[in-house]
Amino acid sequence: MGSIPISEPELRRELVRFSKWLSRLGFMPGTSGNLSARLDEGRLLVTPTGMSKFLLKPSDMVIVDLQGRLLSGTRIVTSEVCMHLVVYEMRKDILAVIHSHPPIATGFACAGRGLDQVLCQEGVMTLGAVPLAEYATTGTDEVAASLRPFICGHEAILMANHGAVTYGSGLLEAFLRMETVEHLAHIELVAHQLGSPRPLSANQIEQVRLAKARYLQNVNIPNSLKH
Repeated sequence: MGSIPISEPELRRELVRFSKWLSRLGFMPGTSGNLSARLDEGRLLVTPTGMSKFLLKPSDMVIVDLQGRLLSGTRIVTSEVCMHLVVYEMRKDILAVIHSHPPIATGFACAGRGLDQVLCQEGVMTLGAVPLAEYATTGTDEVAASLRPFICGHEAILMANHGAVTYGSGLLEAFLRMETVEHLAHIELVAHQLGSPRPLSANQIEQVRLAKARYLQNVNIPNSLKH
């Protein structure tokens, strides 16, 4: 893992900014959802429990170690911090994690379905398949255990009867991936409502992957987004 490219005050403001965006999208209704970001190699900056993400202030954020123990802050860390910790443990390249409840994607999770049908080229260009983790009671170690099989091979995971988690090289990338999860879920829902979903063939998927590789070679995109 390289150095964190942002100061603590900036990171606090970024957590507020993306919290508000996710709230406005309807992905974090009430006090649900949580965000975190690496502060340094041993500490995380995390949203607190029991607060509207639309009303957060930079001073509301708490600092925890990589075991989830509170180090600094006047509020209580989210009870769902375990899902963040397991991602940081398994993916040293990850600098930010978002957990939210995008309604259509969460509907798929509540129906026991992942987003594993590749129906459009955008799915190949962005996230690929989004798997479904087994049901686990929120706030328990079972959540981390349910995510473990998928973290290294995917950038987004649906959680049965719960919501979704995404992660990336920063809060922007994690946010874009959460937004894309909901977009792909919407497309799949409409395709099934029309009664004629037509997944891409293996050959078509490979051709799109090759097109993606060519595209990334020809444009000025940060390495962190070249996934």
